[in-house]
Amino acid sequence: MPPHWIVFSIVVAALLAVDMLVLQRRGKPVSVRSAWLWTAFLALLAGAYALWIGATRGKQHGIEFATGYLIEGSLSVDNLFVFLLLFRSFKLDGEQQRRVLLWGVLGAIVLRGVMIVAGTALLSRFEWVQYLFGVILAVAAVRLLFEHPGAEPVRGPVHWIQKRCLGYVGGERLALRSLLLVIAAVEATDLLFAVDSIPAVLAVTRDSWIAFTSNVFAVLGLRSLYFALSSMLDQFHLLHYGLACILGFVAFKMLAARWIEIPALLSLLIILVILGLFAILSRLLAGPATQQRRVTDDSR
Repeated sequence: MPPHWIVFSIVVAALLAVDMLVLQRRGKPVSVRSAWLWTAFLALLAGAYALWIGATRGKQHGIEFATGYLIEGSLSVDNLFVFLLLFRSFKLDGEQQRRVLLWGVLGAIVLRGVMIVAGTALLSRFEWVQYLFGVILAVAAVRLLFEHPGAEPVRGPVHWIQKRCLGYVGGERLALRSLLLVIAAVEATDLLFAVDSIPAVLAVTRDSWIAFTSNVFAVLGLRSLYFALSSMLDQFHLLHYGLACILGFVAFKMLAARWIEIPALLSLLIILVILGLFAILSRLLAGPATQQRRVTDDSR
């Protein structure tokens, strides 16, 4: 294994250990303040790593890392909506949520590493795979336009798993078998999202190292971001439209690469503008959940 892979693996293991100390205190609820601080620290660390990549491997690679990190991070927010529905559906308490998310993060790192290596190998060998990935992203963008992450109950395989989560201990804690099924549901959900996010990152960079490290940095912050945003996720009801625009833009970038070359810096700026615009619109235009809370508060 190359030295930089070994060093990076040690850093990731250390960050996961600190993550457990920050968010895994048994019997105590996760502090929103500590979740935000850890999320901010990981974001700053990713920014510092992007600067280091730019200084050692060239500005282009640094921008590619930042863009890949931003794409994966923004798509992870949509993933959090599904996790929120899962946890509400299964009635998991805070300690169970922390445990499930930890295993979800570990599984996501391994899964995305395998998919990135396979994806870059296919792209380097078969040119037509680029257009296949572009079509996958375009379909994902259209699907997001007609979906709302909080509008429909959890169905399909997750609903099947929920019906089998009947073993409770003392009416509060899920039995081991049931908890494993919930973890399987989280991993299956991440697999579905990875089918969209990995081609999106590979549309930005063909460097497997940059693609993998940008994904890992985004995934490392997933647990803390969930606890930081869990009470606010309903307020970002328009964000999935922004994610659809991002996926549509990346699909266009990949499908039109032979004829139109979009600079990495311009791609980064476009994604930042889209995210900022829909985040602001979500706060300005209250969604159904926010309106319902306001009606409830007024009635009191």
